[in-house]
Amino acid sequence: MPFDAAQLAQDTEAFCQEIRPEEEVCYAERRPNPHVVPLAKKHNLLGMNIHPDYGGRGADNVSYFRALARIGREGTAVRTFFSGHLSIGAYPIQTWGSEAAKKKYLPAAAQGEKILAFGLTEPDAGSNPREMTTTYTKKGDRYILNGVKYLISNGGIADAVIVFGYPAERLHDPNKRMSAFILDTHQKGFEKESFAPEAKMGMPTSNTAMFEMHDCEVPEENLLATEGEGFRVAMGTLVSGRLSVAAGCLGVIEDCLAEAIAYAKLRRQHGKEIARHQLVQEHIAMIEMDRVASEALVVRAAEMKDRAEAKRGDPELARQADILAAQAKFFATNAAWDAADRAVQIFGGKGWSTLYRPARHLMDVRVCRIYEGTDEILKLKIASSVLGKEWEAFK
Repeated sequence: MPFDAAQLAQDTEAFCQEIRPEEEVCYAERRPNPHVVPLAKKHNLLGMNIHPDYGGRGADNVSYFRALARIGREGTAVRTFFSGHLSIGAYPIQTWGSEAAKKKYLPAAAQGEKILAFGLTEPDAGSNPREMTTTYTKKGDRYILNGVKYLISNGGIADAVIVFGYPAERLHDPNKRMSAFILDTHQKGFEKESFAPEAKMGMPTSNTAMFEMHDCEVPEENLLATEGEGFRVAMGTLVSGRLSVAAGCLGVIEDCLAEAIAYAKLRRQHGKEIARHQLVQEHIAMIEMDRVASEALVVRAAEMKDRAEAKRGDPELARQADILAAQAKFFATNAAWDAADRAVQIFGGKGWSTLYRPARHLMDVRVCRIYEGTDEILKLKIASSVLGKEWEAFK
């Protein structure tokens, strides 16, 4: 059956209607939300961007990221689960995985039988993945991995993780390049620890974890692309990840606007509704501009990503998709922070309480300016795109 964009939008809305009251309670109690996966499975959202040949819905990028924007209204924690599972979990398997790996992981991911995550960041390797210390060795038809990954969304609940590491001989040969693998987490030698909700500034309802790999085994068919192409896999996946963050932040802005408008029309001060006060209207106008501009950038980037994927191998289309995703991510994450801050200001004293949605958005969305590419890294990327590659700050 051909992909039905209207049906995806309808199913996404139904999911969001059901998840909101559950998320409200879990956030108030600062505990993980156990309802996300069951409700996403119920509404067939766990395979949105997975090809129908592997049990998914086969959504185009514009439709998929619009769905993430709608989910983003329910909170960055809820949207982050989908980004980890699909945008940076299923995407690299579908793009660079062997046929055996696709058949093993993608249908299971689409049905909610396997939850996915993406493990690139380490305690001492964030913006520069070349500083990773995770290593692997080849032993017969298997790869043996050792190392630590840190601040991994879905890391404590994932059944399989996309992990990156260098050949162990890199210690003696710095020219050795990283590789990417699909690692099953339910094996001896894999140890995980989830962050306590109170240990995070925001997103208490989502899972964030670190994990260690002690001689963990990966079969040959779980290698992504070929050996030495891990950096290409990581950077290509981050295009998808960055755009999913941007889309989620668009949803945050939309929710902040809706909350601010509703509250401003009800709250009275100085004899009239505060929506009639000019400085409150300024805040609302700026939130609306955050929304309009972010939506335009997200849609433009998603359309380019669709074009690039339709003509894989075209370096110029790939370059444009990469830069547009970076621009959308940088702008939308900062716009969401601005929108949440303005919504908190409109709510006044109530805005300081997590009993109200703007305060939760303000705390949660701050991390979006860090993960999937910090503001600083994205500025450098955008600048080099106009200055020229020879002007890159980092080689």
